[in-house]
Amino acid sequence: MRRDHVGPLDCVIRLRDGRRLGFADYGDPAGFVVVNAHGGLAGRLDVSAASAVARDAGIRLISPDRPGIGLSDQVPGRTPLDWARDVGELADRLEVDRMSAMGWSMGGQYAAALGFALAQRLNRVAIIAGALPLTEDGVFDRLPAMDRVFTRLSQRAAPVARVVFQAMGVTARTAPRLFTRVSARGLGRADAEVILGEPVANFAAMTGEALRGGRGMVEDYRAWARPWGFGPEDLTVPVDVWYGDDDELVPSAWPRELARRIPGARLHTRPGGHFMAHLYYREILESLTAPA
Repeated sequence: MRRDHVGPLDCVIRLRDGRRLGFADYGDPAGFVVVNAHGGLAGRLDVSAASAVARDAGIRLISPDRPGIGLSDQVPGRTPLDWARDVGELADRLEVDRMSAMGWSMGGQYAAALGFALAQRLNRVAIIAGALPLTEDGVFDRLPAMDRVFTRLSQRAAPVARVVFQAMGVTARTAPRLFTRVSARGLGRADAEVILGEPVANFAAMTGEALRGGRGMVEDYRAWARPWGFGPEDLTVPVDVWYGDDDELVPSAWPRELARRIPGARLHTRPGGHFMAHLYYREILESLTAPA
């Protein structure tokens, strides 16, 4: 059964087409708005660890579930630009005129989509450990093996992928310590230290909530392999590209290439892995309030 709320910071609105869009509302309710585009195998809870930092920095951190994930209704065939339109409508409902956006990992392309589609409303964009468009030559083949498998499985054997995602979600919800330890083994040392150093509930809850249905994550893996609908060169808002120099999931050439191709983008390399944002939330969030 669908739940309208999971925690006190969860909200659901009805979009104009009748779909539900769920989001978490973290940080300072009266602060400058930053919209979070969550990563893969994640949902609105992937920035829950940044809530206190956002509050202290005077930032309202809005983290929507993409369609079919968590509290949001499914949209078959969706693209990053479709999600940008949903966020534009959400901003209208929240009476937000000006905001910034951040996106981690798979969410990088969605943060970029906000920068492209909502350029008049965006102050800045942060792309954290993001990928190049997977439709470009050679990019897909350089993805980590797990992401290649999940993407192809979602494209070619959706029922199987759905069962796999559902099983992962059940494990995360019923055995959070086991799920976190096993997941940490598949990451580099820097990332294992991050997820094992936080409360177990953070990582397991993020994944468990995102994978409740399974079907939405199948579509998420299909969507990220579709054309963006724009290119990095088309962005006109100020963009910061963030990358951990111990990241074992994203090739180091990708953030450098993104920063080169996005006009005026700044590249920030820091010690850390794929989850480097957890170590630098304050710096990243504060950069998003800087004048454009």
